[in-house]
Amino acid sequence: MIQPLLRIDDLTVQLRTPHGEAPVLDAVSLDIGAEETVAVVGESGCGKSMLALSIMRLIPERVARISGGSINLGPTDLARLSEGDMQRLRGRAVSMVFQEPMTSLNPVLSVGRQVAEVIRRHEKVSLREAQDRAVEMLELVRLPDPKRQAKVFPHQLSGGMRQRVIIAIALACRPQVLLADEPTTALDATIQAEILTLIRSLQDKLGMALMLITHDLGIVAETAHRVAVMYAGRKVEEAPTRALFQLPRHPYTRGLMRSIPRLPPVGGGTNRGRRLAEIPGGVPTLGGSRQGCLFAGRCSHATERCRKVTPPLEMKADGHLVACWESDRLEAFSRD
Repeated sequence: MIQPLLRIDDLTVQLRTPHGEAPVLDAVSLDIGAEETVAVVGESGCGKSMLALSIMRLIPERVARISGGSINLGPTDLARLSEGDMQRLRGRAVSMVFQEPMTSLNPVLSVGRQVAEVIRRHEKVSLREAQDRAVEMLELVRLPDPKRQAKVFPHQLSGGMRQRVIIAIALACRPQVLLADEPTTALDATIQAEILTLIRSLQDKLGMALMLITHDLGIVAETAHRVAVMYAGRKVEEAPTRALFQLPRHPYTRGLMRSIPRLPPVGGGTNRGRRLAEIPGGVPTLGGSRQGCLFAGRCSHATERCRKVTPPLEMKADGHLVACWESDRLEAFSRD
């Protein structure tokens, strides 16, 4: 068992709404070890990005609050740090690659200056040394002609190059934990592959723990060691990547797997006329009932107990956790 660098235990986050507080994260637990990649998957609104922002403590208190649980980076509980202490760790010990580079970069500052600012914020170095380090970081993320590119502004770069700058900023102070929120969104397939290869190589070089948030199960299959599946703010399944793809044990995970577009059969045939599988219904609304399994209303296998009693996360195989009352029956059905 890999000793975790980041340990999240029963993290609960309440969103403040005009009608009162509503949980957007509901007792979520997750461990990530050094040089390990854990993917967090689920449809939009399931709590993936909220989990990353909660770890970084980037959600304003007027919007949401951590009402329970802990976020341990080594011996330090990030959930209980003051904002000043968190600022000293943010970007140095734990860092984040944000989803959209154009809104994450300052449009009026050169990209080199933005990398250098992170270095100067956390390390006692001169401006010249920080600028030289910034060029080194841009070279590390394989930005062509880094000395020249350090002087340009974000709008002068392509989407893939801006994403590399975001990664350079996140890695400038060699963090222990990197949170990557949809790091390849809106990039074409070739650039996606280059960015993922870059992140993996930097992870090996720096010994980081990586939490990868994505909708793309193809990326998960190629990149992650373990996968956590989230639904409506709860973790409903977690397993080693190969085990999850071979035998998903939660009906929601099965629905996600079935919704992946398939290539035509090898040797001939076509997918023309074949409807893409979908999960019926919609995600529960904020502030609604949290009783029972929150997926029960969309699940064809749900029983009365599913609707009334919340299923606990149970170990069903080596490293395979699932929160489903009917998982044993579904597994037997699948094996038959």
